[in-house]
Amino acid sequence: MITTEKQDEKIAKMSFAMIYHLYVKKVENKGRTSDELNEVITWLTSYSEETINELIVNKATMKDFFAGATMNPNAHLITGKICGYKVENIQTPLTQQVRQLDKLVDELAKGHKMERILRSA
Repeated sequence: MITTEKQDEKIAKMSFAMIYHLYVKKVENKGRTSDELNEVITWLTSYSEETINELIVNKATMKDFFAGATMNPNAHLITGKICGYKVENIQTPLTQQVRQLDKLVDELAKGHKMERILRSA
């Protein structure tokens, strides 16, 4: 997927705190917990729960959030559609990273087992 510069800028400027609270609401409405959400975020980014909370308090943008992340080497195993686009075909790195996180949160909310969500080679 080729994104436009406008789309990429919009994603980069989104507030991680806002997105995080939407994720919490989504997973809790489906019977999952914020601890499970944090486990998914930690797997993808290597952030501790403390760092996640600091990023929320400091009002990090999604660009800031992913700029400081150490992405899991198995993140490339996140495939499938999110928002109508195949995650693996998104060419802009930040947009792909955001959509990878979206995909993991969707899987969590759908009740998938954590072993399946947290991919291994």
